[in-house]
Amino acid sequence: MNIPYRPLALGLVALAFSAVVLQRAQAGGDDYFPPVVDPLVKEECGSCHIAFAPSMLPARSWKRMMANLSDHFGDDASVDADTAARISSYLVTNAADTGGKRYSSKLLRGLAPNSAPLRITELPKWVREHREVPAWEWKHKDVRTKANCVACHADAEQGFYED
Repeated sequence: MNIPYRPLALGLVALAFSAVVLQRAQAGGDDYFPPVVDPLVKEECGSCHIAFAPSMLPARSWKRMMANLSDHFGDDASVDADTAARISSYLVTNAADTGGKRYSSKLLRGLAPNSAPLRITELPKWVREHREVPAWEWKHKDVRTKANCVACHADAEQGFYED
């Protein structure tokens, strides 16, 4: 007798789960940046660090970064031309001033219009949000760098940077 209700129950569970996820994304506001969904970008960029959401930097920053992968913050992150083009296209298409506008407006506030920062950690909002973190915490063995978001934001890889 319960069999006809099973699809309905499963549908309601799926709907409730979706509502929770959507509510969390909307509630995240300033603290939510859609994570990288392209498998190639996730693989290449995520092999050394979290694959940062493209909406965290303007397109000009991603272009600048992709133009010098042989010196990517002191490492050689070079890839073949086709891979670089695909990654660059994804990052630029979803950047803070293009496809990612909905999520990035406050993050880019205070940034000079023509600047192309390479570090998210140098954006005015990022600096404001992290000003109370003591210097010793950045040096902790589990953190080591300001770019290690997952050390403090457990759900950073899913796009949530809430405290």
